[in-house]
Amino acid sequence: MMAQSPEEMANAMIANMKEKTGKTLEQWITIAKKSGEEKHGGVVKYLKSQHGLTHGFANLVAHKYLKSDAASAKGGDAGLVEAQYAGPKAELKPIYDALIKVATALGNEVEIAPKKTYVSLRRNKQFALIQPSTKTRVDLGVNLKDEPAKGRLEKSGSFNAMVSHRIRLEKPGDVDKDVKAWLKKAYAQA
Repeated sequence: MMAQSPEEMANAMIANMKEKTGKTLEQWITIAKKSGEEKHGGVVKYLKSQHGLTHGFANLVAHKYLKSDAASAKGGDAGLVEAQYAGPKAELKPIYDALIKVATALGNEVEIAPKKTYVSLRRNKQFALIQPSTKTRVDLGVNLKDEPAKGRLEKSGSFNAMVSHRIRLEKPGDVDKDVKAWLKKAYAQA
């Protein structure tokens, strides 16, 4: 059986939402709007704590309400990436391009899934994410099992709980043999 894409999984969740949660996606979006929450994490927390939704459903509703998923965003995937590297972060785009070049060379199972503030790299599951964190830095998050934090490969800490490690990149040349090796290992483990 082929692994489902994130869009296919989201569509399946939406199709089963009323049966599993008692309400349709549109009804949950209305509830999310009434919460007054405007940030993804706040919406998820509200739906889980006040309405008992599982994390998966709360996350999906939050993305649809805030239009922060690839399917909802204006301009689709390209529009999400374009927005991430607009304005003061425009000079970081060559770092992103270098990372995407490395990632797509890993194999034909690499899925590039832009979100509102980062780009997820997936195989069977997420193995990395690329996020322009500041005006001068892109953070590459990778999931590496049993890999000690050392040198440029630091623990993800508060950066992002969806990855185990973070590498700070300030120029395209920072996407070097070490970064390529870490991405390759994370891809192999996904």
